[in-house]
This record gives sequence, C-alpha cells and structure tokens, in this order.
Amino acid sequence: MSDPRKKVGRRAAPSSAPSPAPQDRDTPIARELREDFKRLKKVKASKFQKPEHTRVVAVTNQKGGVGKTTTAVNMAAALALNGMRVLLVDADAQGNASTGLGISPQEERNDVYEVFKGEARLEDVLIQLEDIPNLYVAPSRITLAAVDFELGQVPGRYSILRDAIRETMDSFAAQGKAFDFVFIDCPPSMALLPVSALVAADEVLVPIQAEFYALQGVAQLVQTVEDVRSSRNEKLHISAFIVTMVDTRTNLAKDVSEEVRSHFGDRVLHTEIPRSVAAAEAPSFGKSVLTHDPRNRAAIAYLAAAKEFSALS
Repeated sequence: MSDPRKKVGRRAAPSSAPSPAPQDRDTPIARELREDFKRLKKVKASKFQKPEHTRVVAVTNQKGGVGKTTTAVNMAAALALNGMRVLLVDADAQGNASTGLGISPQEERNDVYEVFKGEARLEDVLIQLEDIPNLYVAPSRITLAAVDFELGQVPGRYSILRDAIRETMDSFAAQGKAFDFVFIDCPPSMALLPVSALVAADEVLVPIQAEFYALQGVAQLVQTVEDVRSSRNEKLHISAFIVTMVDTRTNLAKDVSEEVRSHFGDRVLHTEIPRSVAAAEAPSFGKSVLTHDPRNRAAIAYLAAAKEFSALS
C-alpha cells in the first residue's frame, strides 16, 4: 500500500514574479482604472479656480431623466469639498436634490415653497450639510408644485426667486461668507419654477444624456434661454453642456458625444460622466456620490467636471 503522503509527481515551483495587478492588464477595466487614476491625479495637482464674483447657475434640461439633479448635487458637492462656499437651491417639486442629500421631506420646516409665497426668507430655510460644511441647501418638497397655480397671476412672480437669492448672497457676503457658486436644480418643464430659475441665474449648465434622443428638447431649451435673456435677464447664457450617463461599452455613447460636440463645440465640457451604480444608489443613503464612494468613476468624473467648470470665465 502506498504512502498517501508520498508525492506522485513533482509540481512546478510557483513563479516568483507577482501576478499583474488589474490596472496593469490590458483590459477595458484596466484601461478605465488607469484613466481614472490619471484624472484624479490631475485634479489634485492644482486648486480649483475661485470666481471673482458669485456664479449663479441654473442646471436644466426640458427632457427628463438626463441626470440633471445628480449633476446639480454632485457639481455642488465637488466644489464645496474643494474650498468653495456653495448654495444649492432645490427648485424642483420632486425634491430629489433635497432627499438625495439626506434632507427628509417629512420634517416640519419652511422651504422653497414658503419663500415663493413670501412666508419665509431664503436664508432662513437653508440647511448646512454636516458632511460637507461648505454646502448649504434650500430644500423643497411636493408642496412646491402648487406655486404655478397659486402665483399664476401675481405680478413679479418670476422675480421672486432672483430677489430671494440676491438677498441671501448679500447677507452672507456681509458676514464675510460670500458664496462662490449658487446652483439651482430645475424641473424638466418651462413653467413658473424653471423660468424663475433662468431669471435668477447668470448662466445655464445643461446635462445631456448619452442616449439616442440626447438632443431632444435641447433646441427648445436654447430658444427658451434666448427668450428669457432678451426679455427678463440680459446676463443669461448657456456656459456649458455636460454629457452624462455614458456607457463606455457602446459605440452609441461615442456617437452621441460626437454629435453633441459638433453642435455645441467648446461649450461641451471635456469631462464626461459615466454610468455608475454608486451614483445611482448614493441618494438612497442621503449622500452625493463624492461622499458615498469617492473612488468611484462617477465621483472622480464629477470632481474633474467641477474643476473644469470652475475654470470657465
């Protein structure tokens, strides 16, 4: 009977060379990891550019589901995490920017609805985030949907938000805490709320989803911006477009990106935002993707996009 401890054959000695790390292999994932590492290194190599005056930015697209709120939340968070004082105004009755940053709609408080009704000052409804102290949020909830009906015939209704934001900016500046950026998250329509945001803003950031109908509604938005600029706000302009929800595995995303760039040229940010499970799930934790999973591809992309956006004059 043979000894079970006796080796039948001789195994090859394990190689002393280490297995290549995932980022060293020439695979799509490895290439993405290398690209993310380079992007993160580049972002951290220098400081974000602080504006001379507060930049008031409406984040809008008349087409829904393009990553508008995700972009507003994460651009605001990225800038606030890098030395900027930022105000995020949730002007969408869905209140997703608010809940996505951990602000419960069930809690009794005044919000943007009361500001429109003249029952509260914007400064008094602000919530300073604990995990991002430089970020202040003016929250909203479903009650905000009523302002279209309730203020439908009120003179000066389109100037209410603008005046409230200016008053808050002046108050913070007087305290030595001037805002660097104000972002307004808009609903995907052209009723009172989004038009009020365009009247209040100096510039517009337009998220465009990397899908087949990417440019659907953009022409109408461009015309609306022009109408508001010529009639109510001569400073208003579209400063940037950002391509979102990019699936790097498909040729469609590349084709859409090229089409958007052919239409809008240098106004399209170089940085594109990839599809990401972490970005989709972050709101359920009441966090931006940058605080939920800072090493995630979307977090790094939003960081790079915010830095690129901050450098625009």
